[in-house]
Amino acid sequence: MAIVEVKVPQLSESVAEATLLNWKKKAGEAVAEDEILIEIETDKVVLEVPAPAAGVLAEIVVADGGTVVSEQVIAKIDTEAVAGAHAAAPAPAASAAQTSAAPSAAAAAPAAGAKAGVAMPAAAKLMADNQLSAAAVAGTGKDGRITKGDVLGALAEGAAKPAAASIPTGVTPPTLPAVAAPVPASNLGDRPEQRVPMSRLRARIAERLLQSQATNAILTTFNEVNMAPVMEMRKKFQERFEKEHGVKLGFMSFFVKAAVHALKKYPILNASVDGNDIIYHGYFDIGIAVGSPRGLVVPIVRNADQLSFAEIEKKIAEFGQKAKDGKLGIEEMTGGTFSISNGGVFGSMLSTPIINPPQSAILGVHATKERAVVENGQIVIRPINFLAMSYDHRIIDGREAVLGLVAMKEALEDPARLLFDI
Repeated sequence: MAIVEVKVPQLSESVAEATLLNWKKKAGEAVAEDEILIEIETDKVVLEVPAPAAGVLAEIVVADGGTVVSEQVIAKIDTEAVAGAHAAAPAPAASAAQTSAAPSAAAAAPAAGAKAGVAMPAAAKLMADNQLSAAAVAGTGKDGRITKGDVLGALAEGAAKPAAASIPTGVTPPTLPAVAAPVPASNLGDRPEQRVPMSRLRARIAERLLQSQATNAILTTFNEVNMAPVMEMRKKFQERFEKEHGVKLGFMSFFVKAAVHALKKYPILNASVDGNDIIYHGYFDIGIAVGSPRGLVVPIVRNADQLSFAEIEKKIAEFGQKAKDGKLGIEEMTGGTFSISNGGVFGSMLSTPIINPPQSAILGVHATKERAVVENGQIVIRPINFLAMSYDHRIIDGREAVLGLVAMKEALEDPARLLFDI
């Protein structure tokens, strides 16, 4: 027997632990080298774990939902076995070293020969929420373990009743008022509810947003920009640009360039706070907020001041596809000195974006709409975009914030400024 261990990939220093999602193979099934076995969710990204060798998945050490750490063994592959030989073999308990490294993970993988009635973590939580005893649920998992599906089935059958407390011999139990059993989800009619735990990514987003609101003195300043010059330039060069560079010329590259232009003029907008110190960054790493099926992510366009329009557009397109596929790496979302959030792609007219800590400012871009404006005493129709910049008033005064946003506006209304850096 030749055993190859499947381990958790190396996580970044800022990520202490991760959660296993769903195993794509069962013990005893054949696996091919580099075949994806499971996805691991951290508070930043979802990582895929491929099979390090071909063979048979001999053992799953940590079950679905288990908490793991870097380099922890989560499964074993027998490179010499035949598929099906291990199908009936129960997964043994995690070693003592693994248990000490990740208690939650060990709890998620019960020892071999566990007695019926042992509930999996998700099932145990659901039972506790509904005051359901293990005796009231028939386990259909391996070795009689109770799965989440077993609990849901019991609830649907009306078995969700509080577990009876143990009454000592000779003691007459008190008379309690009749209380109706919890209403099963299937009987809620047209008022259904569903309780689901937050993913690690969603919980991390919530944590960072609360942190930003609690630690920053957030103030937002607004301005409007006439997008006609950018739209005309884009229309003029769109076809040639795409043929030359293999990517479409969008608006985000203009916003990134305009932001860098303003950050150079007002470096405090590109700074961050560390205790009682202000850190001025001599580089421009721009975070681009991207919506993904798993939540909001902010990949970083590094050294944006040194990139061409085409390079910025390629980076943004790459990030968008990776976010959609859940392929963004931790290193691609670490750092950043300033962020841009484009709610306009969803039709937003105006918003007050929340700063992405430890940054001190963020630009909110919105939908460009034709509006009536006054020019030289005449009412004319122009494509207008409302810009919003939230900033940390602890280190950024209103003057720098307002002038910085005006610099972005002027750069967008006269794109030639971006070429001559004026």
